Amino acid sequence: MPSVSISKSPLEGEFSLFGLGDTLFEQIALSWGGVILLAFFSNWVAKRVILRGLRAVAKKTSSQWDDVMVERKVFERLSQLAPALVVYLSAPVLFRAEADAAAVDYLRRVANVWMILAGARTLHALLDSLVVIGLEQESTRTKPVRSYAQVVQLIVWVSAGILSVAVLMEKSPSALLTGLGAMTAVLLLVFRDTILGFIASLRIEANEMLRVGDWVEMPKYGADGDVTEIGLHTVKIQNWDKTITTIPTHAFMSDSFKNWRGMTESGGRRIKRSLKLDMTTVRFLGSADIERLSGIQSLRPYLETRAAEIDLWNQENGVDQSTPVNGRKLTNLGTFRAYVEAYLRQLGPIREDMTFLVRQLAPTPEGIPLELYCFSGEQRWAQYEGIMGDIFDHLLSVLAEFDLKAFQVPSGSDFRSGLSG
Repeated sequence: MPSVSISKSPLEGEFSLFGLGDTLFEQIALSWGGVILLAFFSNWVAKRVILRGLRAVAKKTSSQWDDVMVERKVFERLSQLAPALVVYLSAPVLFRAEADAAAVDYLRRVANVWMILAGARTLHALLDSLVVIGLEQESTRTKPVRSYAQVVQLIVWVSAGILSVAVLMEKSPSALLTGLGAMTAVLLLVFRDTILGFIASLRIEANEMLRVGDWVEMPKYGADGDVTEIGLHTVKIQNWDKTITTIPTHAFMSDSFKNWRGMTESGGRRIKRSLKLDMTTVRFLGSADIERLSGIQSLRPYLETRAAEIDLWNQENGVDQSTPVNGRKLTNLGTFRAYVEAYLRQLGPIREDMTFLVRQLAPTPEGIPLELYCFSGEQRWAQYEGIMGDIFDHLLSVLAEFDLKAFQVPSGSDFRSGLSG
């Protein structure tokens, strides 16, 4: 019977960890166990020793940028490179390359991918830190730096993904990018919002349409408040009721919105409100009325100048003043309008260097609107409302001095008093 020779595996007796292990299974187990132990040990040293030391140093320094980097876990994510680097360097020692070159190569590829992803996470956290540090600077506080950082983070992760796949497949990244060309339509669909947001961010920044801190109104989305964050995909607005509205960034290019920044930078805030007067109370002023109203100090120069001008015009044109409708005469409404203008000019908060009008609008079924169109130098909301309230409180109080009445829609009590009378 012919003898059968059994060839010995080349791995047997050669695949070992520092000469330990008799069987192939034990040798493999010892090798992989050594890799895992070294990885855990290096991770422990990086986090328990080096990372703690960096945190202690950051707390002792007076600068804030290192505290931000610790808070955003930049150093913690950087420490994840240590176990990957240890695995990469120890692979030829733990595995004999001549015995199993494929295992060493595979382990190193995994370590490379580990380092690429750890580096991407570190860059992501570093960019977040730079955003926080940048927002504390006066020159960049109003810039959409967060959206720019998100674009860079997206590029970092896409690059990390391509490199990781290229390393695992042992292919050139350029070959993978060539293959991605056929998926352009799919990528455009997947990253549609990102592309639109990026383009909108660039246009918003170039045209200075929106800044952090701007007061913005966008009724379509129910937004009315301050811009707190401009991101790649969304813009956050804190409304006056303290709720948060999130709006797609590209919506600020496709939809209309109101930005109150111009009002803030002008130094004035517009007052545009009407006082509706009863048309039946408008009449001519007699000499007794003029004499009585001349007692109002702010109105006296107007009455003297205007009355002299009207008398001169009537005399030159031979007007028969026995009938009130002949010639020119002062009215209580025109005199009241002059009083309102003089009163407003006396108020300190009213800006005389900006548009200043006290105008009479077209009569309506609700009376004659007397509109105040001017600007207050006080822009703070509460103080601005207080100034406007004081103005109209005063005007309503002095209407009787001019024999004028404010128009008011009859209420139930008016009807009852009329019926009872």
